[in-house]
Amino acid sequence: MDTITATGPHERLAAALAVEMEAVNDLIRQRMASEHAPRIPEVTAHLVEAGGKRLRPMLTLAAARLCGYEGDHHIRLAATVEFIHTATLLHDDVVDESARRRGRPTANLLWDNKSSVLVGDYLFSRSFQLMVETGSLRVLDILANASATIAEGEVLQMTAAQDLRTGEETYLKVVRGKTAALFAAATQVGGVIAGAPDDQVRALHDYGDALGIAFQIADDLLDYQGDSRATGKNVGDDFRERKLTLPVIKAVARATAEEHAFWQRTIEKGRQEAGDLDHALSLMRKYGTLDATRDDANAWAEKARHALTALPESDLRQMLSDLAAYVVARLN
Repeated sequence: MDTITATGPHERLAAALAVEMEAVNDLIRQRMASEHAPRIPEVTAHLVEAGGKRLRPMLTLAAARLCGYEGDHHIRLAATVEFIHTATLLHDDVVDESARRRGRPTANLLWDNKSSVLVGDYLFSRSFQLMVETGSLRVLDILANASATIAEGEVLQMTAAQDLRTGEETYLKVVRGKTAALFAAATQVGGVIAGAPDDQVRALHDYGDALGIAFQIADDLLDYQGDSRATGKNVGDDFRERKLTLPVIKAVARATAEEHAFWQRTIEKGRQEAGDLDHALSLMRKYGTLDATRDDANAWAEKARHALTALPESDLRQMLSDLAAYVVARLN
């Protein structure tokens, strides 16, 4: 999604968790193997080894260590979170008919849709095996609920993405489902496995939830004003794919009858012509929806940082706070 600088909070967090992340990566490689179906590790390795930031598993490791955990179940949980995330990416690329992810051809393009769906199912199954190994029903409950919420969010997005009646409340439900649910679960289970007090576990959940929302809003905004070399996406991809994201939702809510007809033609009916993206951007600038979306992302990032105040002060807590600030600093 974005280029991380050498001094960015993500890299500082990665450096602080390097030994544990290596154990997570080793476990991922072990568990994505298949004795009878070589296609599984082929497809999985294509995505897992594609240079993703591993942000979600790092959140689990950081949360557990922040709460004083000294065991090794957080390694399994971090791998679980990454498997769930990878499974959803495989399924998303099929649903979205995507051709590229992280600057590389998608698995469904290199192999086929059937392989992507079935390997995604395999990774979901592996994730549940890892959860069970922790012996914690509470952890299983949190991650199982997150998995269901992610699927629910994707189905909601599918039905709402090209419906101009979709408002900000529905958009937030989609974002909470498809993105924030796994962020929140990733941080929450770190606290749970560490045996942290309930107020700290709630704080970790709230941090992950707000961070995930800020992350997705920022991603949606970068689609309209980001640097394609940094984001790996072309400006306006969401518009061309007829995705009703927050900058457009805000513009539709303020549209005149003529402007509403433009959005109906381009988003609902998919009849796009040369110059339509420029006109869409001019409407967003007219109503200040890009700035308003940035304000929303900043507000959610601040909620994430505030949630951390319930946790003990430490370098890790500061890194997590800086990470929330960085997610939206990309917009400036």
